[in-house]
Amino acid sequence: MDKLLDRKIGPPLIIIAASFWGCMGIFVRTLSDFGFSAIQIVSIRITLAALFFSLILFIKNRAGFKISLRDIPLFLGLGVGSILFFTVCYFSAITIMPLSTAAILLYTSPIWIMLMSAVLFHEKINRQKIIALALAFVGCVLVSGISGDGITAVGLLLGIGSGVGYGLYSILGTIALRKYSPYTVTTYTFLIAAIGSWFICRPAEALSIFSKATNFSGLVLLCFLTALVTAVIPFLLYTLGLRCVEASKAGILATVEPMVATIVGIAYFSESLTLLSGLGIFLILSAVVILNKR
Repeated sequence: MDKLLDRKIGPPLIIIAASFWGCMGIFVRTLSDFGFSAIQIVSIRITLAALFFSLILFIKNRAGFKISLRDIPLFLGLGVGSILFFTVCYFSAITIMPLSTAAILLYTSPIWIMLMSAVLFHEKINRQKIIALALAFVGCVLVSGISGDGITAVGLLLGIGSGVGYGLYSILGTIALRKYSPYTVTTYTFLIAAIGSWFICRPAEALSIFSKATNFSGLVLLCFLTALVTAVIPFLLYTLGLRCVEASKAGILATVEPMVATIVGIAYFSESLTLLSGLGIFLILSAVVILNKR
């Protein structure tokens, strides 16, 4: 009964997590107005998320801070190889190519997840997954906008790198969850990613922006909300979902993120909904339905 319940709860957890990620644009644009660079926003988000996760783990299970020394490379892979790597690649990609193109390359992640899952976990690549993957990817292309302008070799590598790094969280997270709780996995992942981000975010410059802010308390509150809404809640839900959802399936379910981002853009920023974007949303929803059909 518990396993059946987990199978039913898992997909909604993944979808809710992706929906929270889809709201990221609100916070990123607001923090950008204060003068923070994209990499500094990433560092603020990851660092505060690490503090949140540490507090949650301390309250729920202090013994969860104990990990085996032999598993340190696994957590380094999660923190640096996945979270930090994919965000740096993605934010670097959007500085040298159209945002829509960078988003499309980021959402090649389900392809990499499916391939890595087949090799590492021997997950079957069945017709259902292939159809859902195709629908989800085409949907992401339509939602993000079809653009091929400004693509360079470096930009292409960065974009694909963001997709691989994004997908790597599902793979390494699945391995880590065999031994550790979701709270331990997320805590160490973000602690390591946060430390790594401090080396590339120009922290002195970021602190200067804080010190010069006319509404310091409001800025601090915004930073905490950014970490909570775009990192703590979604990554915890996604990691909980990974316990009972195949990595390849989770990767496809998470493609609802650009769909939600489009809806947020329409509702919050008064952006227009094109016919292609509407079709893309329909295809992504179709992929989710196909994956959960039995």
